Amino acid sequence: MYTSRKKIHKDKDAEPTEFEESVAQALFDLENTNQELKSELKDLYINSAVQIDVSGNRKAVVIHVPYRLRKVFRKIHVRLVRELEKKFSGKDVILIATRRIMRPPKKGSAVQRPRSRTLMSVHENMLEDIVVPAEIVGKHVRYHLDGSKIMKVFLDPKERNNTEYKLETFASVYRRLSGRDVVFEYPLTAEA
Repeated sequence: MYTSRKKIHKDKDAEPTEFEESVAQALFDLENTNQELKSELKDLYINSAVQIDVSGNRKAVVIHVPYRLRKVFRKIHVRLVRELEKKFSGKDVILIATRRIMRPPKKGSAVQRPRSRTLMSVHENMLEDIVVPAEIVGKHVRYHLDGSKIMKVFLDPKERNNTEYKLETFASVYRRLSGRDVVFEYPLTAEA
């Protein structure tokens, strides 16, 4: 029997939470009711889902998808997020590929850690996943006298209409997942 349980695969056969089951059910419903997404969603599934408080009464749904399916999810990202935001009314939906961070190898070990498994690389790629469909066009790190730092991330102004209302969500989700403060902006363009 084909059910919504096929839409979520947890590591080590862990049981999905109630919220993860509701997200899997939403994906299952979309596959069965939405004709334009039916063929793309047929083989797709998620790893986990979590709900994050953004500010005030706003919430965000962060859905972790398998790394090897990230390109397929990117193709249908805009339509899928729009449909999921209808299902979870008032919540922003963000899709992130599941990546693993490996610890540095022990001194004297012949094993090399792949560059894509470093902490910095995983956080950079996570940042790019969060802001999809916009692209990052620049970054700027500002250091304060007290030792704290804030990273400013400049997004492509072409996607301003689709992403401007989500900037606060992007910042709080990235802070929750990586522990770093980020400010999202659009670069100033010289219009004359």
